[in-house]
Amino acid sequence: MQKIIRGATVGRSLTGFCRGLLRELSDDYEVVAISSPDDELAQVGRSDGVRTIGVPMDRHISPLRDLRSLWRMWRVLRKERPTMLHTMTPKAGLIGMMAAWLARVPVRVHTFTGLVWPTATGLKRRILMATDWLTCACATHVVPEGEGVKRDLQHITSKPMRVLGYGNVRGIDLNYYTPERKEPTHPGVTTFLFVGRLVGDKGINELVQAFVRLHATHPATRLVLVGRQEPQLDPLQPATLQAIDECDGIEAVGEQADVRPFYNDADVFVLSSYREGFPNVVIEAGAMGLPSIVTDINGANEIIVNGRNGIIVPPRDEQALHDGMLYALEHPDEFRQMAAQARQSMAERYEQGYVRQCLKDFYREILAAK
Repeated sequence: MQKIIRGATVGRSLTGFCRGLLRELSDDYEVVAISSPDDELAQVGRSDGVRTIGVPMDRHISPLRDLRSLWRMWRVLRKERPTMLHTMTPKAGLIGMMAAWLARVPVRVHTFTGLVWPTATGLKRRILMATDWLTCACATHVVPEGEGVKRDLQHITSKPMRVLGYGNVRGIDLNYYTPERKEPTHPGVTTFLFVGRLVGDKGINELVQAFVRLHATHPATRLVLVGRQEPQLDPLQPATLQAIDECDGIEAVGEQADVRPFYNDADVFVLSSYREGFPNVVIEAGAMGLPSIVTDINGANEIIVNGRNGIIVPPRDEQALHDGMLYALEHPDEFRQMAAQARQSMAERYEQGYVRQCLKDFYREILAAK
């Protein structure tokens, strides 16, 4: 039985993207999971019944620690001798692909779930482009999560790339994400919902300020923010934090283990991000029957068909977000029609069984000769 290793920088990525999948893959392969040693890595090992190995990796650029991680990863790969290493997330991709190349792992796959450098500037942009180029150079197979990511990668590598299925690496479990018909908890109020990290890169500063203006003229509105802040990594502006505290229409509920009640209680989903690979939250919202207002960025503009299951607005544009939410208020019949199309559009392209089958077929193809 061929051995494959799935790797990510932190265990949270494995639990979020690979839970259940690793157990399915174990029917055909010996599967090992690698990430930084943490509770989530142990959790995916227990839930999927696979062996796990902890290799400390820093999410940020840290040359000395990165060299130690590279050495540890190389030692693990030399000992395990897998047929394939498949990584996702930037640091695991860089360290994993380099270590796998040095250890002569035959099949080296990296999935790019999003790129940072297209929205970066100056020296940071050049460094990020160089690290992604090196990841591609060491990989035997490069898998962009969507067509937008693929177009961006073509600026730094000429290596052949393939988007699996319609994009997206996780797929949506339509049995889990099923809308519940119930009486609204806030009748007569339009609820806008954001799910994700509450950081500047997600456009939260613009979203909050746009909503504050909207709420001033249309008080029968709510904005619910589901997710954690990361003040040490990408803090929100002081004015945004003040608005979240003082605006009676904004509810920041923190990170939630189960987001379905919030989808059920919302009318419109909003993704205000500057960049994404392929945002799962938009797929989740659609599966829960919500139309979306999304920024015109990779992934989001592949999931949302403008006017069918949502609308698309420019990124980094507070006025555009305000106008998009106002449009939803002023055109309720149109948005109800979009809501009626939302779940079907997700089922047609991103149902989890189909997404996983695309990956299994890809594995079967690239491992056939090994």
